Parts: sequence; C-alpha cells; structure tokens
Amino acid sequence: MSASLRPWLTGLALSLALLQPLGASAKEAAPLAQNPAVEARLQHLGKELRCLVCQNETITDSTADLAQDLRQEIRELIIQGKTDQEIKDYLVARYGDFVLYRPPVQNNTLLLWFGPALFFLVGLGVLVRYLRRRTRLAEATARSLSPEERARAESLLKDQQP
Repeated sequence: MSASLRPWLTGLALSLALLQPLGASAKEAAPLAQNPAVEARLQHLGKELRCLVCQNETITDSTADLAQDLRQEIRELIIQGKTDQEIKDYLVARYGDFVLYRPPVQNNTLLLWFGPALFFLVGLGVLVRYLRRRTRLAEATARSLSPEERARAESLLKDQQP
C-alpha cells in the first residue's frame, strides 16, 4: 500500500466507525393501516387513551414500543368490528382505568378530579387568614403606640420618602 493512500483509508475507516452507531439506532417507520377509515378511527380512539409507559402522552402521540403494540391491537379490534366503547372496555379490563386519558368520576378518582380545586381553596383560605391576622396585628401595634411614639414613627417615615 502506498504512503499517500494510507491516510485516506484511515480517514475512511474512522468515518465509517463513527457513523455505525447512527445506523444501529434507526427504526423502521410503523406501517399504517391498509384502510384509511380504520386509521382515522384509531387516531380518534388513541387520543382518549393514555400511554402506560409515558403516562402523560396519548397512545397516538407516544413513540414507546407498548404504545405501538396497543395501536396495532386497536387496529385489529377495529377490523373485527368492535365499537369504540367495546375497545375502551377491553383496554380498561386489561389495564385498569389508568389507560383512559380522562378516567370516569368514581369514588377512587374523586381526589384526582377535585383535588386541585380543593388544594387551591385550602391555599386561598390560608392566605386570607394570614393576611387578616397580619392586618389585625399591624392595627393593634399602631394602637399601642403612645402619641409621642406615633409622631416619631411618622417623622421617620417622612424622612425616608424621596
């Protein structure tokens, strides 16, 4: 091998070695349903179902392997002629209410539905109570000052104003 060819081949080998991990991580595109109506129905249903891996994404938006499997399973159920409610019932029976993006209001989900409003109201009540107590304390402190102390405080405040 000639001396002028050696650096070129070394550079080529290094480039191929650096590009190899990129090819290993690429995935094939997920096949779409043969029937556009099935795919449209899957998209509609998928927006109402939660990805069990991602937990804050719908099955439609998730790229997790489980979400892809669930989309394929839903396609098969649609092709079998199942209604949307039958598909949801099947998935709830298999994975629980958590699979629904909007779980039903039940005894075990009351805190989920009304918890944020409850925490807001409790926080608002604590804030109002704190502000009232602070106002009463300031008024009581102002009343407990003698006329000389009050005049001195007012003069200090006037001196600090621009």
